[in-house]
Amino acid sequence: MSQTLSSLPAADGFRMPGEWDDHAGCFLVWPERTDNWRDGAKPAQRVWRQLIETIATAEPVTVLVSHRQYQNARGQLPPHVRLVETTTNDAWVRDTGPTFVRDGDGAVRGVSWRFNAWGGLRGGLYFPWDADDLVGPKVCDLERVPVYQPDLVLEGGSIDVDGEGTVLTTEECLLNPNRNPDLTREQIESLLHAHLGTTKVIWLPRGVHLDETDGHVDNMARFAAPGVVMLTWTDDESDPQHARSAEALAVLEAATDAQGRPLRVVKLAQPGPLHMTEEEAAGIDVVPGSQPREAGERLAGSYVNSYVGNGIVVLPVFDDPNDAAAVAAYEELFPDRRILTVPGREILLGGGNVHCITQQVPSGR
Repeated sequence: MSQTLSSLPAADGFRMPGEWDDHAGCFLVWPERTDNWRDGAKPAQRVWRQLIETIATAEPVTVLVSHRQYQNARGQLPPHVRLVETTTNDAWVRDTGPTFVRDGDGAVRGVSWRFNAWGGLRGGLYFPWDADDLVGPKVCDLERVPVYQPDLVLEGGSIDVDGEGTVLTTEECLLNPNRNPDLTREQIESLLHAHLGTTKVIWLPRGVHLDETDGHVDNMARFAAPGVVMLTWTDDESDPQHARSAEALAVLEAATDAQGRPLRVVKLAQPGPLHMTEEEAAGIDVVPGSQPREAGERLAGSYVNSYVGNGIVVLPVFDDPNDAAAVAAYEELFPDRRILTVPGREILLGGGNVHCITQQVPSGR
């Protein structure tokens, strides 16, 4: 069992590295909820298999899977992918798993935030979420690293760091009263710095239009390198996303990072807009306590929601006219990495994308 620490990461000399730093591996959770993944989760599992095989070409992959799905997942996944039987509520390991931090000597530790399914009883997306709230400590056990367990409700997709002192987030999510209603903005900033080893927060007002996570930043804007931010964008002023992206752009262009550098912003045109079809909605089980899925509802599609791995970037694509431009932008942003694509629609139907269902473990000693 991992040692639970009572100190603070920053005080112990630890910080969260940028995602582009070397990884020791990547975690995912095998999908199976039929009230979130259509047609018995089989279409989603096919995409998971492709994503897992892609990441596993570059770094070790561990997949958490229930006892019900263990044999199915083992039969679908390559033998070099590690499977661990684990109880979870759903497959969003970015949000339920730990955030890893590392010190100057290469020691790695985990930060296991509290999880309440994106809002608890005030707008959360499913109930119960108790198994997902334990994923963080369980992953730290598997990695044999000590764990910090702050009394802060936070999902990994709600933050993004440059590894050099700056953290990016949204007011829409972190200041939402359904997360930490008793904490002020200043108290939340202090907790972020204490656990991520950062010194500056850049607050964007909102995330992607109709993002059911209450505006996670990893779907809206992320660091591609220190001083470089990629931003979901649309030129269509009649689209509700335009105002959100424009206000984020204004904040980013006026900001400097923790090192005092201005930010270069790279706009990534959104796919679509995309909407759920009648066939897709009809394939999802209707269960009390879960997020309803209805035909015609707009999906929060974004090319920002990618995974940066060892020598690769895995980018979701949507059979959309903007796919090619997104790939080209990534090739410029990450010239030293192979840009690999996976179909993003099935993941998007469940409420997120590639970044939301992956969690990197930084390399260490």
